[in-house]
Amino acid sequence: MNEIVKGETVEPLLTAEKIKQRVKEIAGEIMGDYKDRPIMFLGTLKGAIHFLSDLTREIPLNVEIDFIKASSYGDNTQSSGQVTLEYNPSTDVAGRHVILVEDIVDTGHTVKYLKKYLLDKGVASLSICALLDKPDRREAEGIAIDYLGFSIPDKFVVGYGLDYAQRYRNLPYVGVVNFNEVN
Repeated sequence: MNEIVKGETVEPLLTAEKIKQRVKEIAGEIMGDYKDRPIMFLGTLKGAIHFLSDLTREIPLNVEIDFIKASSYGDNTQSSGQVTLEYNPSTDVAGRHVILVEDIVDTGHTVKYLKKYLLDKGVASLSICALLDKPDRREAEGIAIDYLGFSIPDKFVVGYGLDYAQRYRNLPYVGVVNFNEVN
């Protein structure tokens, strides 16, 4: 465990090497499915930025990248269940083959909201790609992840783009935050 902030330690869960290997595998799956179609990757800000960047560098196809931001967490460790759209894509998604890239799907509220939003905008097709899934936390129904990195236990994780109160995004691995008593 590494104490990074006084009173908080991060216990590695997924190494940088394991993540890198899985990202390459997901890229291969996407290339097989989209070899004849241009892809628009729509990354969810801010958590999916590292995953999106690494993933798209592994895909030598015709791709576009844009972003969307929705939140149900704020600076908390638990979802409020209320999703707020904070940033719209700058590119029109209508008629495009969109892959929504998420850092993590847990309750499913955010991805369900974004899926409806994008379908209402008239995308030609929509796939969900997530680095992490916490199926034990799922509250929203009808969530299917087309391209998944890892299923993880119901622990609060940070690193590789995921944060706690805007901290830890820069860690090259995914780890579990432990909140210790500070004397």
